[in-house]
Amino acid sequence: MVNLISGTAPPSTPVRGLKGVVLVVACALVLVPFLAVVSTSLADQQQITSSGGYVLFPHDPSFAAYEAIFRGGVVTRATIVSVLLTVVGSGLSIVVVVSIAYSLSRPGTWGQRPLLFIVLFTLLFSAGIIPNYLLIKELGLIDSYWALILPGLTSAFQIIIVRAFFLDVPAEIIDAARIDGANELQILTRVMLPLSKAVIAVVGLFSAVGYWNAYFNAILYINSPEKWPLQLVLRTYVVDNTQVGGDLPGEVMPPQQSLQMAILVVSLVPICLVYPFLQKHFAKGVVLGAVKG
Repeated sequence: MVNLISGTAPPSTPVRGLKGVVLVVACALVLVPFLAVVSTSLADQQQITSSGGYVLFPHDPSFAAYEAIFRGGVVTRATIVSVLLTVVGSGLSIVVVVSIAYSLSRPGTWGQRPLLFIVLFTLLFSAGIIPNYLLIKELGLIDSYWALILPGLTSAFQIIIVRAFFLDVPAEIIDAARIDGANELQILTRVMLPLSKAVIAVVGLFSAVGYWNAYFNAILYINSPEKWPLQLVLRTYVVDNTQVGGDLPGEVMPPQQSLQMAILVVSLVPICLVYPFLQKHFAKGVVLGAVKG
């Protein structure tokens, strides 16, 4: 039987079966490690020891590790810091990216070509770690939360996506707004933004994931442990295998492996919860921003 749309015959049963097997294996490669992390965070020391360090199916699940890390201490404080950095940084990033992209998309903008060249140039070259550190130091931002927000405030890739979307908006819509007496700010806020919800969702998601997962800037610029974001705490306790519990209140502590996996789950859950709500805008926003015409 020939497919009427593509003009080709559908794949045979063995081919479909092979595709199904490949899909199941790919899903297992993603889900099994995540299941092991969550299960280990709920297991006790005996199960962790008997299973060699990671548990897939805990016998008596316990939330003792989560209760321990959220009773106070560095993990609770780092989670609050990461949430604030993500919310503030993503909001400012959307404002900056949209403003730059709109100005570069309007014909007649002063210095449009040189500014666009500068934006594109940053896709190929960057200043490097030492010049960036010296800049942050000269600005007096060492050990400041702004040192974690300002360096990632904008992205040339995001600007190009949003600019391409703005260029794809019919000029008749903008001309009609001008005839009605709207200025450039009103055109941006009342015409462009309502039409660009999908691409703004993409920019917001990219920015939020970037701020939530960032830890290297904290290593360079943050000296006070009480200002550490969650990802730096995760690196300290899980990657560097530092003992957890010295700053956590309580007399009886859960197993170290459970505490480490609980911190890892806490760092993963927020993005996993946000992504499904933005997923429907994600593909649409990328396509609209990347294709013109």
